[in-house]
Amino acid sequence: MVTIFPTIYDIAMKPLEASRFKKVRTELVRNAQGEVLEIGSGTGINFPYYRQAKHVTAIEPNPEMSRKATRRGRNAHVPITLYEAKAESLLFADHTFDTVISTLVFCTIPNPRLALKEIQRVSKPGATIIFFEHVKMKQPTLAKAQEIVNPLWEKVCDGCQLNRDTLSMILDSGLYVEELESLYGGLFLSIQCKNY
Repeated sequence: MVTIFPTIYDIAMKPLEASRFKKVRTELVRNAQGEVLEIGSGTGINFPYYRQAKHVTAIEPNPEMSRKATRRGRNAHVPITLYEAKAESLLFADHTFDTVISTLVFCTIPNPRLALKEIQRVSKPGATIIFFEHVKMKQPTLAKAQEIVNPLWEKVCDGCQLNRDTLSMILDSGLYVEELESLYGGLFLSIQCKNY
């Protein structure tokens, strides 16, 4: 199904990206080292921030997003290879990656628990796994508002789930959470994990 979402994504996100998100992305991405896997690279918004990676392998299931990301990847500071692929069925061998990065992606993955298993499979023991995600809020009134808005939001935003409890899924997956930072009153979480 073709949607307008890939066309409007960068425009819609520009106000957030120009403020706090740019700082968050810079801090999360610039220290990614070794062989890096980026889950759901979208339009390649993270690509300019990679500095220390040996190589970045990026996956994105949306062909239109991939086309935009390919253009950004040409100007990156590190080599980037982009695949049209889904997080639930990664194409890579076990224990391949030193770092995995996922930013604003787990809200749209149809089977996030399977994606987490796949990330663990392709990550080396001790690999760093970094998430920056919007999540279901703890405050009951705001959580209820997310539930009400979610059906329309999902249709407009290419399957994005406003009310997904991503942190609980990460904790249940067996990943060890080393650092957790709450942003915008708990709507967004920055989560750094280790794969043991």
